[in-house]
Amino acid sequence: MANTVADLTVDEAGRVFTEPAAYADEERFHAACALLRREAPVHRVEVEGFNPFWAITKHADVLEIERQHDRWLNEPRPILGPKVSDEQQAAMGGVIRTLISMDAPDHPAMRAITAEWFLPKSLSRLDARIAELAKRYVDRMEELGGECDFMTDVAAHYPLYVILSILGLPEEDFPLMLKLTQELFGASDPELQRGGTPEEAIQTIQEFFQYFMKVTEDRRANPTDDLASVIANAELHGEPLSLFDAFGYYLIIATAGHDTTSSSIAGGLHALLQHPEQLERLRSDPTLVTPAMDEMIRWVSPVKQFMRTNLTEDYVLRGVTIPKGESVMLSYASANRDEDVFGDGDTFDVARHPNKHVAFGFGAHYCLGAQLARMEGRAFYNELLPRLRSIELAGEPSYMHTLFVGGPKHLPIRYELS
Repeated sequence: MANTVADLTVDEAGRVFTEPAAYADEERFHAACALLRREAPVHRVEVEGFNPFWAITKHADVLEIERQHDRWLNEPRPILGPKVSDEQQAAMGGVIRTLISMDAPDHPAMRAITAEWFLPKSLSRLDARIAELAKRYVDRMEELGGECDFMTDVAAHYPLYVILSILGLPEEDFPLMLKLTQELFGASDPELQRGGTPEEAIQTIQEFFQYFMKVTEDRRANPTDDLASVIANAELHGEPLSLFDAFGYYLIIATAGHDTTSSSIAGGLHALLQHPEQLERLRSDPTLVTPAMDEMIRWVSPVKQFMRTNLTEDYVLRGVTIPKGESVMLSYASANRDEDVFGDGDTFDVARHPNKHVAFGFGAHYCLGAQLARMEGRAFYNELLPRLRSIELAGEPSYMHTLFVGGPKHLPIRYELS
């Protein structure tokens, strides 16, 4: 990479997507994305250690590709990772699959298994429980005596309790789920990773697998009314869900179901502290909590990217031909700052409307838990803001090194609550 943001070339800008540390340096990352949107919105990236891909950085282009899920497939390369990760995925031969790695006909059938649980009418029954948990964690802030690391003390735990309660997992297992999730999504971060080798990353998956196999066996023998029982006893095309497919389902819900929301809530608070006029605006008008939560999600874009592979025929995008069989990386973090959609996308605006962000994806793979994530964020800030008398940073925030999912790693704050 160049020494300064101003020195970036297009090729250097394209490399940020392959550098885990780039997402922890927001100024450089967003400068690189702005350059690509302006000069090379469909840009081929070739970096040693990675299979080549095309970086798609414009909002309209992300939508165009996501609309065509029969042409642009998630398999065999659903997320961008080093070549060794692609090889591991190929070696597993699709044995362990999640919703993000599936296409039709399996994807819509698998999605339907839990879709009803995530409809607004079904989620409404969780309002009281989510509000109770939001209060518990604002109370926790008060117990911590006016200073804490908001990410590790509060934001990492609150959504975890929500999603694991829905799954029906015992509360004593929550710390293990948090540890394994951080190792999974923090595999590129020196502080969060289990270790620096692919073998150590696989150990995390193995521990998840062993845990959820016990859950599956238990719920098949003793089904309850929780989401884990729904998954354990589900069918795919008339046959019982395989143990591997059940595991993939648990994995995506138990990990992405909380880590992304934690990042949005903590990254949103950081944005409010960076833009104190927006914090005051929000405190003076609580009706803005709803649009503010979507703005926090846009701003953080916790899911940084997904991949699609063009397996059907050559495709022309903005005059650039993407050959059959090649992969594109959809940069949600870039699309959510696109000047053509958001005007000044680098302005944090708690009242932004409309807010056409793509942080939850679009089309057939739109995030199942989008409404739950919004509910959790709104509940937390509806509890915090009326009790907040003052707040400021108490140290330097830091962000995760990642290629896929991430946000704040540490957010030290000093505050006074009433």
